[in-house]
Amino acid sequence: MNKLLSLTNRLPAVAMLFTLALAPLLGGCSGRSSNGNITIAGIIYLLLAVLAVVSLIKQDWSIGKKIIWGLVIWFFPFLGSIIYFLFSGRK
Repeated sequence: MNKLLSLTNRLPAVAMLFTLALAPLLGGCSGRSSNGNITIAGIIYLLLAVLAVVSLIKQDWSIGKKIIWGLVIWFFPFLGSIIYFLFSGRK
């Protein structure tokens, strides 16, 4: 239980709420509908990615570590941001 509490303290409440509420929709969603409009899942992804990148830029890490985490966020769209918030060890 303590591990779960420590993980939830590291993840922003808004990101966790969006993730839990829309987890079934995130699996096969491209972020855009068939007519080209952005979907709710696309907006959530964009918000998570922007929050992760802003947080990444603010860290006082080496350039190499920032690049690695940036690639994780970029190449794993939904999970990359969540993995960053959970496991990056940010301050």
